[in-house]
Amino acid sequence: MGRYFGTDGFRGEANHNLTADHAYRVGRFLGWYFGELKRRAGDDSAPRIVIGKDTRRSSYMFEYTLVGGLVASGADAYLLHVTTTPSVAYIARTDSFDCGIMISASHNPYYDNGIKLLNGQGEKMDEDTISLLEDYLDGSLELFGQKWEEIPFADKDRIGCTVDYVSGRNRYIGYLISLGIYSFKGIKVGLDCANGSSWNIAKSVFDALGAKTYVINAEPDGTNINKNAGSTHIEGLQKLVVEKGLDVGFAYDGDADRCLCVDEKGNVVSGDHILYVYARYMKDRGKLLGNTVVTTVMSNFGLYKAFDELGIGYAKTAVGDKYVYEYMMKNNCRIGGEQSGHIIFSKYASTGDGILTSLKMMEVMLARKKKMSELTEGLVIYPQVLENVRVQDKTAAQADPEVQAAVQKVADELGDTGRILVRESGTEPVVRVMVEAPSEELCRQYVDQVVAVLKEKWSAN
Repeated sequence: MGRYFGTDGFRGEANHNLTADHAYRVGRFLGWYFGELKRRAGDDSAPRIVIGKDTRRSSYMFEYTLVGGLVASGADAYLLHVTTTPSVAYIARTDSFDCGIMISASHNPYYDNGIKLLNGQGEKMDEDTISLLEDYLDGSLELFGQKWEEIPFADKDRIGCTVDYVSGRNRYIGYLISLGIYSFKGIKVGLDCANGSSWNIAKSVFDALGAKTYVINAEPDGTNINKNAGSTHIEGLQKLVVEKGLDVGFAYDGDADRCLCVDEKGNVVSGDHILYVYARYMKDRGKLLGNTVVTTVMSNFGLYKAFDELGIGYAKTAVGDKYVYEYMMKNNCRIGGEQSGHIIFSKYASTGDGILTSLKMMEVMLARKKKMSELTEGLVIYPQVLENVRVQDKTAAQADPEVQAAVQKVADELGDTGRILVRESGTEPVVRVMVEAPSEELCRQYVDQVVAVLKEKWSAN
């Protein structure tokens, strides 16, 4: 974890721990740094950086201050306006940008915001560049053989310009439509846009493919993003699907890089269900390269049992779609993701893409001529109990021999009927204890056993 940037960007409450000044300085550094890299490679043209934002009130403030910093350092800023994170990644990659920026705090409430950085391939920015940016924010930048108390401003014709680039967003919409290999005619689909980035994109895609589309939470006002809406509050979509008799529903988060589904009966279809359904579809067609699905350690035990029965291999990474994607790239894997609905289809995208995920699930339904509930029948999700324990020292607590003995005792008793996972939080002084077992009562019993040891020796309360 960086000093400012975590696994999903620089995130915080707007104008508290993430301020307009932070955004300006991020823009200053990126505009100067990518310009210097080009100049030192013999290219005298201005760096090109593409920017998108979600619907939070503060997103406009951060957009303008980022742009101010970029153009002051000599970069040209291309504005996609309100759009999704995966669209910024797509345009950064296909239109040869030096860098992409998305202004969003994903599923967080409206008063939070974030700055996500993408490289010219549409992938999350490398840690070396992030570290240099953080050095600049701290006033301790050393680069190109010298210390920089401040970086130079551009002047005269070197000052950057802004370009309205809504056409890029429109081409991304066209790309999504091109991936729909079946007509959706006659299918009733519900969409929950979370009053976020997908509000003016998702319906256009489904309408173009012929679906009868019912949309909720597509009236953003700057303060209602994710408010009782979207993939983190899916009950509204469940109600819509049941009341309207829809065939399927899809819920996105604030920046639309994740998707959860609702089947025709109103049941939630999680990211683990999506991995199961699409991996099975790929394996049956001989498309599952390496016979491997990339998951995180938080995927449900039931998913692994189902994969074992199907003869599908799997890998487990740390929590975070960043780590899923890195593993996929290193090992040439085609599908991976998280319970939360961050699903990556590496043939088509370099990030999780909620709308793309919903299109791929529609493809399986139409190809198999089955309802969503039928596609998920082979997966039994195990009950799960998760408890967070605030501790004095999370690394020492997890390494404590008595804690490890308690964890091992639970693992031995569970055997192959469940699992226990104990891990440190990446952002808080917290140890997370999670158990999956055949019943919620067993989960609770085993979690309590380990939590009792943690609290007795390491509690910070």
